Amino acid sequence: MPAHPQTNDPVTQFLQHLWLEKGLSENTRSSYQRDLRQFQEWLQEHEQKSVTEATRDSLSHYLAWRYEQHYKPSSTARSLSSLRGFYRFLLREGELDRDITANIELPRQGRPLPKTLTESDVETLLNAPDTDTTLGLRDRCMLELLYACGLRVSELVTLTVDQINLRQGIVRISGKGGKERLSPMGEEALTWVLEYMKRARPELLNDIDSPVMFPGRRSQPMTRQTFWHRIKHHQQTAGITADVSPHVLRHAFATHLLNHGADLRVVQLLLGHSDLSTTQIYTHVARHRLETLHAEHHPRG
Repeated sequence: MPAHPQTNDPVTQFLQHLWLEKGLSENTRSSYQRDLRQFQEWLQEHEQKSVTEATRDSLSHYLAWRYEQHYKPSSTARSLSSLRGFYRFLLREGELDRDITANIELPRQGRPLPKTLTESDVETLLNAPDTDTTLGLRDRCMLELLYACGLRVSELVTLTVDQINLRQGIVRISGKGGKERLSPMGEEALTWVLEYMKRARPELLNDIDSPVMFPGRRSQPMTRQTFWHRIKHHQQTAGITADVSPHVLRHAFATHLLNHGADLRVVQLLLGHSDLSTTQIYTHVARHRLETLHAEHHPRG
């Protein structure tokens, strides 16, 4: 970027600052310039003001206008970030006595809906391992527990035998931050746990005394990466085209519970979320699924 002659235009001064002192790329500077010029043009059209005369109300009205024009939240967030850098620069340079962007929050960009699986896909995946083999039986048991209890993959691979209460059908889970929670297995998962502990686990441990529930090589806990590869293998065997991962099965656990009428706070407890707002994202998935079913099957859908 060639040196500019001294100018009184604050936007040009700021762009020179981005080049000379910040060393930002031409593409980044062009993005800043577009954002600032758009605000400048909006001010001239709507309030007959320059950028140095703009007020906090001016900026609020501009952001509201962008919302009405259906700009993407990510685009508006970037625009506000550009304006924030610009007005802080003017404040440091003594061109203004206050920053109009102070305490104006970035627009909420929303959280992407978690990927999930249909109940049919889950059933197909659970049936994929060959349970006549030792590894297949181990994998079936792991998949059943993952889905039945909504476990994180780290919680699954680090399970020990004493965390499983076979008489009550309960798993005691050590979650994030060392927080413990209890989760029921359900009859199906309990059946596979009993079968696995009877037939496969002793063979995997090869008579070694170990508390590890799902041993991998040398009787050590299976790594998360190994289980990820195992689940991908069974996805391919089952011919499932949807994205499958341990976390997607956890999402399916929560979504299917809500689809069948479970209370949101119960799902929160089962997932081990400390904040209900983290769990609420699943209500959007469940509602979307219900709307789809209604559209497909209701005579006036």
